[in-house]
Amino acid sequence: MAEALSVIPASVLRNLSDKLYEKRKNAALEVEGIVKQLAAAGDHDKISALINLLTTEFTYSPQANHRKGGLIGLAAATVGLTTEAAQHLEQIVPPVLNSFSDQDSRVRYYACEALYNIAKVVRGDFIVFFNQIFDALCKLSADSDANVQSAAHLLDRLVKDIVTESDQFSIEEFIPLLRERMNVLNPYVRQFLVGWITVLDSVPDIDMLGFLPDFLDGLFNMLSDSSHEIRQQADSALSEFLQEIKNSPSVDYGRMAEILVQRAASPDEFTRLTAITWINEFVKLGGDQLVPYYADILGAILPCISDKEEKIRVVARETNEEIRAINAEPAEGFDVGAILSIARSQLSSEWEATRIEALHWISILLNRHRAEVLCFLNDIFDTLLKALSDPSDEVVLLVLEVHACIAKDTQHFRQLVFFLVHNFRIDNSLLEKRGALIIRRLCVLLDAERVYRELSTILEGEADLDFASIMVQALNLILLASSELAELREILKQSLVNPAGKDLFVSLYTSWCHSPMAIVSLCLLAQTYQHASVVIQSLVEEDINVKFLVQLDKLIRLLETPIFAYLRLQVHS
Repeated sequence: MAEALSVIPASVLRNLSDKLYEKRKNAALEVEGIVKQLAAAGDHDKISALINLLTTEFTYSPQANHRKGGLIGLAAATVGLTTEAAQHLEQIVPPVLNSFSDQDSRVRYYACEALYNIAKVVRGDFIVFFNQIFDALCKLSADSDANVQSAAHLLDRLVKDIVTESDQFSIEEFIPLLRERMNVLNPYVRQFLVGWITVLDSVPDIDMLGFLPDFLDGLFNMLSDSSHEIRQQADSALSEFLQEIKNSPSVDYGRMAEILVQRAASPDEFTRLTAITWINEFVKLGGDQLVPYYADILGAILPCISDKEEKIRVVARETNEEIRAINAEPAEGFDVGAILSIARSQLSSEWEATRIEALHWISILLNRHRAEVLCFLNDIFDTLLKALSDPSDEVVLLVLEVHACIAKDTQHFRQLVFFLVHNFRIDNSLLEKRGALIIRRLCVLLDAERVYRELSTILEGEADLDFASIMVQALNLILLASSELAELREILKQSLVNPAGKDLFVSLYTSWCHSPMAIVSLCLLAQTYQHASVVIQSLVEEDINVKFLVQLDKLIRLLETPIFAYLRLQVHS
C-alpha cells in the first residue's frame, strides 16, 4: 500500500473518488500516465501495488463514488500498460466483474465502460475470462436500468468481435455455461443467447453443430416465446442449423431425435410444426443411425397425423410414409416390441386418423416380423379386442384384418374366436351394433366355414343359455342373409346328397339348438324338411312367450325373403 501511495499523489486519489465525473476522469488520466512511466521503467511490482490499491480501497469501498473511481482507474491503468497489460489481467478483471452485480446502477454502468476499455486494449488476451464475462453480460442484458443495458450491449458487441477473431476461445468450456442458461425465460437474456449462438456458428473454426444437442432444446423453447422477435430469431437460428445438418457428413441424430420427439408434443403450434419438420428431415438423412429411435419417432408422428393444423398433418403423414418404407431388421436395432407398444397406446387416441395409422403399423409389423409380433401378442391382444368396439367402421375393419392376420395359425385362430365370443357375452351392445360387421368380415378374411364351425363348437358348451340363444340367432341371420356366406349356404343346401354339406350341417346343429327358430331355419336351408317338421311339432310343447313369438315372426319374415325362394317354389310345386 505504501508503495502505491508513493507513486500516486494524494490529490489524484482524492479526485478519483470525487462525486463529479470530470474530476474522476482527469484523475484516471493521471493514473494512466503514472502506469505508463512505471511500465517503461519495467517496475511491475509498483504497478501491481497500484492496481491492488485501486481494488481494495476503491472498487471494494462501501462508498459508491469510490467504486466508480476504482473502475475508471483500473481501465486507465490497463490503457497505460498497453501491450504489457496481459500479465496484470488476473488482478484487473475480477474486481471489474464483481462490480457488474453492484446494487448501484451507475456503478454497474461504469463497470461495463471499464471492461469495454480494458477489452479494447488487451483483445484476445482476456479470453481466459470469457465464461465469467459471458455470465455477467447475460445478467446485465436483463438489467433493470436502460443505460446499463445499453452499455452492456456495446460491450457485448466488442466481446463478440474479439471472440470471432481469437484462436484461444474454447467452445468446449463455454457449452456447459450456455446449456445452463438456455432455459432462462427473460426475453432480453433469450435475445442475448440467440445472438451468441448465431455469432459463434458463423465462425468457421468453431464447431457449433457438434454441440447442437446441448442447446437445441433451449432454442425450441424460444419458439413459443411471447415476443415475435425472439420467435423469429430462434426460428432463423434453427433453420440455419438444419441447413448445416443437411450439408454435414457426420451428425449425432440420436440425441437430437430425443429432444425433437418431446417438442413434437408441444402445446405450441409453431413448435410442433418445427419439430415435426426436423424429424422429417432426420428420417430422410439419418438412415441407420435413427433405427433405434423409430419407436420414439413414431410416438411423436402418430398424434401429429391428426393435428388440427393442416401443415403439421401433411408433414407427419409424409414422415410416417418415409419410416414405413424403410424395412429395418431387429438385428439393426429395430425394436419391434417398442414400436408395437407405441401403436397399441395410440389405439386409444381420440382421433380416428391416428388410430387407423396405428393399426396399419401393427399390420405391417405382422407381415414383416410375424414371429417377433406374436411374442408380444399377450401385450396387444386385449387392446385389439377392445378396438372392435371402436365408433369408426374403418377402424373396426382394419382391426379385423389384423386379427385375421394373427389368426392364420390354428392356435391363434381359436383364441381369437373364443375371445370374440367372450367379448360378445360381456358386451351385448357390441353384438347388437357390430356383430354382423365383425362376423361377415372375418368370414371373408378367414374362410366362412372355418369361422362358423369354430363358433358352433364354442357355443355348444355355452353355460349362459340366454346369451347362447341370442348369439345363435345373430349367426343364423348372418348365415341366411349375407352375401359373404352365399357359398356356405350352397354347401348346406346339399346336406342330403353331399358329405361336405352333411358334415357342416351336423357341426352347426347342436349349437343351433339353442334357438328354436334358428334350428328350424337351418333345417329348411339344408332341405331336411322331414326333420324340420319334427322340430316344429316339438315346439308346440314350448312355452309360448314374447321371446318365442318374436323369433317366430322373424322366421316367417325370413321365409318370405329371396333366400328361401327355392323353398316356396318347392311348396307350390
